[in-house]
Order: sequence, then structure tokens, then C-alpha cells
Amino acid sequence: MNEATPIRRRQTVRLNEISDKRMNDQKLQGQYQPYKDAAWGFINHWYPALFSEELPEEGVEGIQICGVPIVLRRVDGKIYALKDQCVHRGVRLSAKPMCLTKKSISCWYHGFTFDLESGKLTTIIANPEDKLIGNTGITTYPVEEKGGMIFVFVREDDFPDEDVPPLASDLPVRFPDNSERFPHPLWPASPSILDENAVALGIHRTGETNWRIACENGFDNAHILVHKDNTIVQAMNWVLPLGLLPTSDDAITLIEDEDGPKGLMQWLFTDKWAPVLENEELGLKVEGVNGRFYRTSVVLPGCLMVENWPEEHVVQYEWYVPITDDLYEYWEVLVKVCRTDEERTKFKYRFDRVYVPLCLNGFNDCDLYAREAMEEFYADGTGWDDEQLVATDVSPVTWRKLASRWNRGIAKPGRGVTNATKTSSIRMRRLAEGKKPSYFVEKIED
Repeated sequence: MNEATPIRRRQTVRLNEISDKRMNDQKLQGQYQPYKDAAWGFINHWYPALFSEELPEEGVEGIQICGVPIVLRRVDGKIYALKDQCVHRGVRLSAKPMCLTKKSISCWYHGFTFDLESGKLTTIIANPEDKLIGNTGITTYPVEEKGGMIFVFVREDDFPDEDVPPLASDLPVRFPDNSERFPHPLWPASPSILDENAVALGIHRTGETNWRIACENGFDNAHILVHKDNTIVQAMNWVLPLGLLPTSDDAITLIEDEDGPKGLMQWLFTDKWAPVLENEELGLKVEGVNGRFYRTSVVLPGCLMVENWPEEHVVQYEWYVPITDDLYEYWEVLVKVCRTDEERTKFKYRFDRVYVPLCLNGFNDCDLYAREAMEEFYADGTGWDDEQLVATDVSPVTWRKLASRWNRGIAKPGRGVTNATKTSSIRMRRLAEGKKPSYFVEKIED
């Protein structure tokens, strides 16, 4: 018999336990469970797919959105989008484009040929009498081209054409149409990509985290802190607060119009939000008078609008397009109305020399690494339960609840597509070759 005196450990208070004072308790989380389920994104929505210049005449490009493989082809100026997965044995049509007529695309492996307009199987190159012809096909996706951007309505296979909403339903509210509803005296009405003579210039790149983490970063009013040392902030002597705190229950207005976009508008730089300019305990204090005033809003399926940024008469759109559950395509787009060739030339000149290096690549690079810093905490799903939120997190919590109510469908995990399986010999080989997972389909060379 062991007569040793048992060791009695001292009782201590653990500081890393979940506090019952956090703002997202189990009851609140139940209001945004659908959002927590949407690791692969929201389906049946409009997403940016390519810039117009990325798909020239007769061009073919393959991408992936919400786990859905999509091939795009431009013929006589018109753009077609179809599921980029042959019904025969799942080959990506875009990997080695074969377009033998202007109205079809053929699988380069076994010759299954699909009509661009309907997606129906019209023939098989080496088996033209097969019974499968005319009785199957691949899903097609509605396309809109606006302001130099190509948008695709990414839908479930059985989503009917007649239920496809207009592109405007998945874009931010427009001004001056909504200036009376959302007035702001500090800057002129922001342009829209749907405006006549609107020019959209931007970049898109693949981020290595879940799209929800990226999206929430865009309008998180405490994340301004990561930008305090950015070159453009210092060069322009801008004053950015340490953060912004809501001061009233109406600091955020929900956008839930029956036939319009669904999202939220933040009343920044009004008395409904208080800038945090000093933290006495840490000796931090923001000084200066050259403020950069802006306002953010976000609408489904995840499109951020930053008005008056980085300059007046310019608006920045951001999309966080889900590729898989751990990859998203980060779209950074600046829009300005340019009525003449001279105005377009000047906008492009400033875009190349100021906006790209200092804003899109400079300022927003901080957002990229900040999002990636959160990925491991959320990757296995437990982060949504363990996070301890505070007053400044009212914006993402409001967004989560709204997105849960108004999304048109939760994307299912990708099947038979890139990165659906996290470990495979092909993925490991590509990584070993220095090829990171990407938005675009890698072309097969002869």
C-alpha cells in the first residue's frame, strides 16, 4: 500500500479561461450559427471573377469560388461562364483549353463538348452517337461586365435562372441616391461601379486564411491600430485614432431593403462613434489635426465599401472571395467616375504611382498579415466559440447576425476540386516546387 502523502496543489485563478463577461455568449452565437457554418462562403451570390483585361477576346480562364470550379470564355465580346469540371471524369476544361467552335468548349482529354450558352453536352469528339449526348451537361453561371470588371453569379446547380437577382443586389448602396438616408457632411457622394463612366482599377491576390476572417478585418474599427506606421499615413501626416468606440445604439444602421443589398452602414465620424485618441496607462496619444475622414459599409456576400478613401471622389471596394475554407481571393478596387480620356489617363497614372504602392500594396499589406495571424486560432472551428469580444466588436457581431439571416445559401465543402483535400501528393509536389495554392487554374503545357 502506498502511504506517501498525496501532493496537494495550490488553488489558483486561471487567467486564460473564457470569461462570462464576453459579449458573444452561447445565446448570442446561436443568432449567427449559419455564419459559423459558412466556411466555404455563401453560394447563390454575385462575385468578382476577373478584371476585363484578364480575359481578352477568345481567352479562356479557370478560377474557383466557394469551392465551385468555373471556366470563363470570351467570344465576340460576350463572356460565358460554366462549371469547370467535365461530367465524364472531372477534368478541368480550363487546364488545357480546347475551343473548336465559337459556341462550344471541349474537354481536351476525351472530347466531351459543351454548349457555351446552355452547358448541354452537344457531342463527344470520338463518340458522336453516344446516348449521353443531349441528356447531360454542366452548370452555367450568369455574367455581368461593369467598369472593367467581370462578375459571375455563383450558384447551386439547381438554382433557377428566374431567381437570379440583379448585380446591384450584391453591391453597396449608391450615392447620391442614398445621400438623404445616409448623409455625411465631410465628403462628397462616393461613386459606384454601376455609375456611367465609372472606371474600376485594382488588383486581386490570394490570401491564406478563411474569407470570414478577412472580411471582418475590413470594417473592424479597432484594427486601425495596425496601420499607424504605414508610409502613406506618415507621408500625409494623417491622424488615425487608436480606435473607434460606439456611443449609441444606432451607431450602425442595417441595410435590409426588400429588393436591394443586405448589409450594414457605420456612422463613422459622427457623434455616434467616439475616436480613442489616448491610452494613459500605455502613454499613447494621437496628436495632429490632419484627419482622414472615411466611412465603411459592408454588404452580402462580403463586399466592403470605404467612402472617400484614399482621396475625395474615389471609393475603395474590397471583396473577400472564398476559394476554399482556408483560401480567399482579396480584391482591392478603386473606383472613380472619369468622363474623358484625359481624366481616365490621370486616374490610371495616379493609381500606378500612388495608390498601388502606398495603399493597395502598402496600407493593405498590414491587413493581409493581420488576417493570417488569426487563421490558426479559427481554423479548426473552436476560435468562434473561444473568442472573447468587447464593445468595439459590435460591427462584426452585427454583420454575422445579418449575414446569417439574409444569405441565399451556405456553400457546401468543395468536392473533387482544388484544396478540398488538404494533403495530397499533387499538393505536396506543387508546394515543393514553390507553387502556392492559387485562385487560377494552372495551365498544362504541351
